[in-house]
Amino acid sequence: MEAFLISTGVVALAEIGDKTQLLAFLLAARFRRPWPIVAGILAATLANHALAGAAGAWLMAVAGPVVMRWVLGISFLAMAAWTLVPDHVGEDDVAPRSGRGVFLTTLLAFFLAEMGDKTQVATVALAAKYAMPVAVVAGTTLGMMIANVPAVFLGDRLLRKMPVRLVHGVAAALFAVLGIATLAGAAAAFGF
Repeated sequence: MEAFLISTGVVALAEIGDKTQLLAFLLAARFRRPWPIVAGILAATLANHALAGAAGAWLMAVAGPVVMRWVLGISFLAMAAWTLVPDHVGEDDVAPRSGRGVFLTTLLAFFLAEMGDKTQVATVALAAKYAMPVAVVAGTTLGMMIANVPAVFLGDRLLRKMPVRLVHGVAAALFAVLGIATLAGAAAAFGF
């Protein structure tokens, strides 16, 4: 349950102001059809984060727990710093209207935007840390939906009222705490 809850919270906070949340705003403004957009976000996130969760589980199996503690601790600290850097997305980043429909446009745009994104990297790291990829993917997907569904339905009104810098600071602090705790566990394994 811890893996699910931590994954949900960390990704929901990290996603505020992220480029994929900005993409959700743009898609909602462009197409004005929220349900196919939400369905596309869900499908893209499940596919993307399932790949990331599998990668995290594989990394843990290959590197072993001691090495992975050090790698994960440093990765979480890097994620803390990365979370403080604001993302930007422009109109050109959204696929043009086409015969593919709103769902497919959203699916493709979100899947590609998530490649190498901080929430995908966080999913890899969390899956490696907890060795529970299904719980992590369920949590990170829920976190993405918590952040993006209101963006689709409430749009600009929500963004203007939300203190994005504060939310990013909280998310960065969570990543830093995870990093420090993981590094402390790694140091304890060596008797430090």
